[in-house]
Amino acid sequence: MNSQVIASRNKLAKWSIAWVLTTALVTFGSQFLWEARWITIIAILLSLAVGIGMVLANRDFVNAGDELQRKIQLESMGLTLGLSVVCGIAYSQLDTTNLIKQDAEIAFLILFMGITYILCVFFNARKYS
Repeated sequence: MNSQVIASRNKLAKWSIAWVLTTALVTFGSQFLWEARWITIIAILLSLAVGIGMVLANRDFVNAGDELQRKIQLESMGLTLGLSVVCGIAYSQLDTTNLIKQDAEIAFLILFMGITYILCVFFNARKYS
């Protein structure tokens, strides 16, 4: 890997960690640390801003790669998006038609997306190497 790819990967990792922490702050802070709605609103705005920074860092990471790395990333992202939409809607329909007892939770979709993306990158990297 060249130094630009490594630097953009490290930048993406830092933004991703910051976003996870701000998301946790919103979730757990509003439950355990404060009761004021205005603090929750500020925390959500902070999380949103950091999330946008993470998205931009992700774009920089993809653009820093060579053609093969971009192909692997974009194909993996496309598969993840498509599978997430199709499976997410099916999951929601299972809930709305009461075929599952629990409510459809977004956390399960996020977990599905993460695992799908990791597997797609792994298999696409193997396919193109």
